[in-house]
Amino acid sequence: MTPPLRPEGLVPAKPVVVAPSAKSQDLARYYEKVQNDLLTRGLLRVDGGGPDTPYDSEDLVRNFEVIAFFDEYAQTATPLSSRRASGRLSRWSGPVRIRTEFGASVPLERREQDRKNVANFADRLARLTGHPISAGSRNPNFHVFVAGEDDTAFVQARLKQIIPSISANELVLFDDLPRSFYCLVVAVSGNGAPQNYTRAVALVRAEHPDLVRLSCIHEEISQGLGLPNDSPAARPSIFNDDDEFALLTSHDEKLLKMLYDPRLRQGMTADEARPITQQIALELTGPSS
Repeated sequence: MTPPLRPEGLVPAKPVVVAPSAKSQDLARYYEKVQNDLLTRGLLRVDGGGPDTPYDSEDLVRNFEVIAFFDEYAQTATPLSSRRASGRLSRWSGPVRIRTEFGASVPLERREQDRKNVANFADRLARLTGHPISAGSRNPNFHVFVAGEDDTAFVQARLKQIIPSISANELVLFDDLPRSFYCLVVAVSGNGAPQNYTRAVALVRAEHPDLVRLSCIHEEISQGLGLPNDSPAARPSIFNDDDEFALLTSHDEKLLKMLYDPRLRQGMTADEARPITQQIALELTGPSS
């Protein structure tokens, strides 16, 4: 029997795609040059670290404290500091459900690749942490926007829907992101539980070339899980502003395992957590020489 035709009102709307403006194309060329320059200098590594980047349990403990307990935004005058925990351990207690959304300037084939990259990374994070992390469209609480210069109105409208309490200053940051900001994430805590993340929004520039865009996916989702800071001493790591590594490293995998180890509790200070993180780091790396 031939199935009945779907009523016209239920036919999924075809995604809207709009050619990028001259301003967006100029920005894309700029980031292409940035990526090429970094690669020429041996940066944006994808090997996860090797013999030239040794680290031990003491390094892990030190780097974990700086990256998990402090906040890169709290050190500046940006308004995001009010939404990012500083000085106490923050992470998700409930499942993390990631949805990837796109501005109209993003071509369809690129959307499909980005969705796959986010889904693959979510699966990897779930395996690493033992925490329920998934990618899809049902009841999301972690939104990853891939959007360009031409998609500001779309992003602003969605931010107001997702985080009704978002401030005007925070909206301005998403509206006028400096070129030096490749991407960003805002993690929001639940009412009465400032160290329990319940919602997050990440923005990845659509103008980025493939590797930098994938790097942003790795870094912003990882930071949105509860590793908000960067450290110049962390190596091999994406939590370092030197751009040496593009993708999550073996060192960073261990930081995420530490973050979601059940022996740690939300709200702990670095001093309270240190004896536990020292034990976990020893288990992950073995004793220091």
